[in-house]
Amino acid sequence: MNTSTMAQGGRSRARRMARGSVTEGAARAGFAARGVIYLLVGALALQIAFGDAGHQADRGGALQELAQKPFGAVLLWALGIGLVGMALWRLSEALFGSVGKDGRSARKRLMATVRFVFYVFVAYSVLTFALSRHQSGGSSDKQSRDATARVLEIPGGQWLVGAAGIGIVVAGGWIAVRAVRRKYHDKLRLGQMSHRTRQLVDVTGVAGGAARGLVFAVAGVFAVRAAIDYEPDKAKGLDDTLRTFADTPLGPWLLVCVAAGLVLFGVFSFAMARWRRV
Repeated sequence: MNTSTMAQGGRSRARRMARGSVTEGAARAGFAARGVIYLLVGALALQIAFGDAGHQADRGGALQELAQKPFGAVLLWALGIGLVGMALWRLSEALFGSVGKDGRSARKRLMATVRFVFYVFVAYSVLTFALSRHQSGGSSDKQSRDATARVLEIPGGQWLVGAAGIGIVVAGGWIAVRAVRRKYHDKLRLGQMSHRTRQLVDVTGVAGGAARGLVFAVAGVFAVRAAIDYEPDKAKGLDDTLRTFADTPLGPWLLVCVAAGLVLFGVFSFAMARWRRV
């Protein structure tokens, strides 16, 4: 092997290492940002459960809460940049594949693409809020109703809304089942954790993932109802979905449990930021 070839190989390895370092940093910043949002949403939902109904338990409410803190503008920008990092990491997974034996499969790349689009939207909404310091597009409830109404107006819209709702229900069930089965173990550096730390991560991962999946599934059910009844007002965003848990026979205590689960999922996201294989 001549000197020129060796030099080219060295530069190629250096580029891969640099790209890997940037990607890893972006992913870990993204998980931390996701953790902040879920912590705030869960805390706001707990306040609603205990009688303070003036809060809005969704991403918009979380941003409003963050904006009122000392150095709120800095925190909002940091959150938005972290979510941009998450989007870029998902894009790299779509383009180059992810960790794991089937990380380059078409299914994994498709899922990464969907997550990339989702986090682009979330990052855009957070950065827009950071610029204007006003709610961007209204609450999640209004956004859900408006989007449902627009889709219902197009030909075949009723079927599209119904299919989307069923898809959300399935996604919620998938999230919950994977959490209960602790499938996230496949993506964590378990060898770097102590036994006690692993137990704590399992508590947050199982309870948090189950709560998150339940919220997704219930929101999907409301979308299906909106399609069947042809009434967009029956579609619910995150805030209204969480409030419905307090209207069950179990009363506000079910909302307390779900809200606590969302807080735990926020903590689990921080664990992912620390120990996830990227």
